[in-house]
Amino acid sequence: MAGRRDRTQQLRGSRIAIAILIGIIIGCVCALIFPNGFFNSKSNSSLTVNERVQVGSSSCESSKTLKSDFASLSEKNNELKKQVRELTEKLRLAEQGSDNARKQVLSLGPQIKAGPFGTVKSLRTNPTILSDESVNPRLAKILKSIAVDKEVIVALANANVKAMLEVQIASVKRLAIKNYLVVALDDYIESFCKQNDVAYYKRDPDKELDAVGKTGGNHAVSGLKFRVLREFLQIGYGVLLSDVDIVFLKNPFSHLYRDSDVESMSDGHDNMTAYGFNDVFDEPTMGWARYAHTMRIWVFNSGFFYLRPTVASIELLDRVAERLSKAKLWDQAVFNEELFYPSRPEYVGLHASKRVMDMYEFMNSKVLFKTVRKNEEMKKKVRPVIVHVNYHPDKLNRMRAVVEFYVNGKQDALDSFPDGSE
Repeated sequence: MAGRRDRTQQLRGSRIAIAILIGIIIGCVCALIFPNGFFNSKSNSSLTVNERVQVGSSSCESSKTLKSDFASLSEKNNELKKQVRELTEKLRLAEQGSDNARKQVLSLGPQIKAGPFGTVKSLRTNPTILSDESVNPRLAKILKSIAVDKEVIVALANANVKAMLEVQIASVKRLAIKNYLVVALDDYIESFCKQNDVAYYKRDPDKELDAVGKTGGNHAVSGLKFRVLREFLQIGYGVLLSDVDIVFLKNPFSHLYRDSDVESMSDGHDNMTAYGFNDVFDEPTMGWARYAHTMRIWVFNSGFFYLRPTVASIELLDRVAERLSKAKLWDQAVFNEELFYPSRPEYVGLHASKRVMDMYEFMNSKVLFKTVRKNEEMKKKVRPVIVHVNYHPDKLNRMRAVVEFYVNGKQDALDSFPDGSE
């Protein structure tokens, strides 16, 4: 028992010695790290009463200042976050057109100062694109051989419109127009052009286009042009598109302005309908505000228009072709909607410049049969550049009558036809 007690006491003594040794070591380490002690020499315990008051007051003021600064910074941070969210939203909304707008602005050249009042004129004529013959080398070769000043008349035709095409080709040859090209949509028209020494182009096989091109009627074929004409513009040529129900009486290239992306004949029949007018809508229930002013213009005719080779012209063709590929729509309606509808929320309008042609030079058949032929003075003085038989279904007979009246001088050639269709 005595031996066990001695060993227990020795063990306790060893533990105490180890604890003392550890304490000494910790003390030495603390002395090295904190040579001036854990607190500054001027600790709170050694401060005077006044000094303690000053320290406490200073601490309170610092705390209040920090709280105030923190609140101010938080408020500014929230405001910045709000601005970032607003700018991000604006950027998102503008993202679709921002890059194109930047490119277009850069393409216009250096910025200029505005001139004096009444002298400022905005840009009307967009720059043409760089030609790219690689998109269709075969077509590029044909255009080089027939184009005049990099411009060409283009007519699309299949066997269904062959008779009207014959009348049109005869009018073109009579005027010695060299830059006229038929886009042959089937083998029959290709053979016809070869036999009659008419420049033509036949597209490479395309199941979707060929199905319409070979069997479609006048309206169906008309819708194809927006797909076909794109390559002409890409190669760098100005295109005067002509439906086949048109008689040429003068060379149209001598009567173009070429100051706009799109230059089109009108379906209008007088100055108001062709060039636009202020149409007042009357709603009596609105009382004082019963009259609402609207702007109206009759549509551009999609059967005869001139396109300059610009980005805006190509975008117009792309927009119309895309919509026509997705739904059964009238190509002329879509053509005008894309030209005239302005930008609005969730829609970016086409930024293309446009000009309407002189309605008496580029004459539709309503103007001719309802107005001109009934006015003896106009019959003598007005000689159109073209006549487009767009308002009447008996197209071929009226085309032949136009030739008889304006070319052969038969004064009563137009008299037998009604104003409209029977």
